[in-house]
Amino acid sequence: MTALDLSSPVAVVGTGTMGQGIAQVALVAGHPVRLYDAAPGRARDAAAAIGARLDRLVEKGRLDAAARDAARARLEPADTLAELADCGLVVEAVLERLDVKQQLFGELEDIVAEDCLLATNTSSLSVTAIGGALRHPGRFLGLHFFNPAPLLPLVEVVSGFATDVASATRAYETARAWGKTPVACADTPGFIVNRIARPFYAEAFAVYEAQGADPATIDAVLRESGGFRMGAFELTDLIGQDVNEAVTHSVWQSFFQDVRFTPSLAQRRLVESGRLGRKAGHGWYDHGEGAERPEPHTADKEQPPAYVLVEGRLGPAAELLTLIREAGIQVREEDGDEGGHLELPGGGQLVLADGQTSVEFHDVVYFDLALDYRKATRIALSASQDTAPATLAEAVGLFQALGKDVSVIGDVPGMIVARTVARIIDLAHDAVAKGVATEEDVDTAMRLGVNYPLGPFEWDRRLGDDFAYDVLDAMHERDPSGRYAPSLALYRHAYADDRREGGAS
Repeated sequence: MTALDLSSPVAVVGTGTMGQGIAQVALVAGHPVRLYDAAPGRARDAAAAIGARLDRLVEKGRLDAAARDAARARLEPADTLAELADCGLVVEAVLERLDVKQQLFGELEDIVAEDCLLATNTSSLSVTAIGGALRHPGRFLGLHFFNPAPLLPLVEVVSGFATDVASATRAYETARAWGKTPVACADTPGFIVNRIARPFYAEAFAVYEAQGADPATIDAVLRESGGFRMGAFELTDLIGQDVNEAVTHSVWQSFFQDVRFTPSLAQRRLVESGRLGRKAGHGWYDHGEGAERPEPHTADKEQPPAYVLVEGRLGPAAELLTLIREAGIQVREEDGDEGGHLELPGGGQLVLADGQTSVEFHDVVYFDLALDYRKATRIALSASQDTAPATLAEAVGLFQALGKDVSVIGDVPGMIVARTVARIIDLAHDAVAKGVATEEDVDTAMRLGVNYPLGPFEWDRRLGDDFAYDVLDAMHERDPSGRYAPSLALYRHAYADDRREGGAS
């Protein structure tokens, strides 16, 4: 099945930011484009706005003047739905209400030809439910673009329960012909990105609610240690707290209030207070004119230890040993079983976040996971009231000697990056096991859709040693609500790894 022919008109219904963006993508790709909006005059205003954006592309050298003029000539506002009759594809980008979308597509079905593809850009509603009342639901599917559509490459091509394979394939190839990177997925709450990304926000909010750290510190650790482009608090301020919470609530409700997707009470209070983020001038942060951005907690300077003793294997943190040696600190090694750690001169231990808490042990400081310990500019440490101050000082001094800023946070299991990455990996395994998408498409979607530094499966392979499973299993012991219970898919994955390492019995 090939992509939609360029001579075939594409219609976009709904002319808000997303609708205009989708129309621009189809237009620049070479299709005639029809714009329709139920509000009188909006389609013409949208056409003018798209024309202005094309002008800016010419000014920036990204589009030549002839191509702009040709694109403008192919763009037509429509006053009625009947003017979309000859379109080969209609994409809807209207209000996120099931009844509104169902009514629209019911009307379109009486207008367009039987081979016209009908697509919704919904991000939170069921594609199956929207198309459920259609006489020919096989040609109906989801085309979920990401905002801004002209810039972001990812498109989730969502097959509803009744979507024909041929229709999904044509839509997939059309998105690719438009210069996008399509990924195929089944109709599940949140599709790929909004399903698997929930822990990125949820775990940051959970650490905050547990008084483990303030928003600025959590964001800094996610960026500077986890390698994420933005922290959860600053990103939700950019998205809009109401928008982000609505998606979280929709996914939670759609999964029958599955505890793994439980919304944040702290975020609910933020929305109730009207602090919706940048657009309101205040969210987690103050965005008012002249407001100063709060600084993350950064520990005072401490002296590094003269040496460290490494017992066992450090797993994902093994690179630290090279960095410690390069900093001129002696590394002494002892053989040991799995679950290695560093012992400091004062007798305290420095342990990679594993889902347990410092208070459970005598004189232990935990350090958080990093995407790349060499490139990381900040490391989080956690300790309890039973940790010797001298041990914490030695741990702080050690990482400072490696050129890192150090943030000391509360004694929360899994810390910040480790618990976040472990839960993302778990949801990714669960989604693939349930037929939502392939591992490759999940990794592509998370890298392109939300700019993660690695896809979940790429991260899982890098971490190895059942890291994600072990962190969540330990957290589940400490919070048996089910929120951190590893999925059956992750359990099977971890067990298979064990069998490969130890041999079949």
